[in-house]
Parts: sequence; structure tokens; C-alpha cells
Amino acid sequence: MNFLDTVPAIRRIDTDRDDLFAIDVVGYVSAADAENLFGLLEAAYALHPRIDVAVRLIDHEGVDWADISDDTLKQGTIRALEHVGRCAAIGEPDWTADARRLMPVPAPVELRHFSAEEEPMAWQWLAAEPIGEQ
Repeated sequence: MNFLDTVPAIRRIDTDRDDLFAIDVVGYVSAADAENLFGLLEAAYALHPRIDVAVRLIDHEGVDWADISDDTLKQGTIRALEHVGRCAAIGEPDWTADARRLMPVPAPVELRHFSAEEEPMAWQWLAAEPIGEQ
């Protein structure tokens, strides 16, 4: 497979909050997509010491966990725990239980799942709105 021919699975969502990192995860997430996501998060952390996150899953087909380095996953988790305040997971599957198991107790991140039909509630919970969506 030529990764230059594939469409990125991680797509930014513009919002009315500078300190909100919002993305669509579309289809299958390759190791390259995951590495790109961690880089985008690092850039967001550099701009804002605390951020909120919205992850909207669209036609999710899985993640290539085997080809993502353990160091990348470990460092990504540590950095998220240091910088993320709230995280809204929108759509299916609901991965929040798995994420909670990776967090210390009490969890420093407020993590909530919203079904696709509950998406307006997710944006309200994050006190944000997507820009340019219909």
C-alpha cells in the first residue's frame, strides 16, 4: 500500500475555541495516521497548556495498534494526562472504558461518550461549536 495515495483518517474540525482540539476519525486508522495525530496533539499542547478534546468517529473500521510503537503510545498517554481537561468521544464504538483503564484514579481527564445522535450535547458539554459545518 502506498500511504501517499490514502486519505488521512484523522481530520481537524475547526471550532470556536482555540483551546479545543477537535477531530474526525474516519474509517481505518493506520500507524501513520496515529503518529500524525500524536504530532498534532503535541502542537496543541505547545499552544495551550490545558486543552479539551473532541473525537468524532465516522464509519470507524479499527486502528492499526500493532504497528504503533509502544513508546509512542506510552508517551501519548502521559502527555494527554498532563494536558487534557475534558474529552468528548462522539459516535461508535464507545472506547471510553478502555481509556479509563489507562488512567490513574482519580482520573485527571473528564471523559464522556456521546452517541452520534447526542453530538449537540457533546458540543454543549465542551462549550464549543464546530465552524463551517452544516
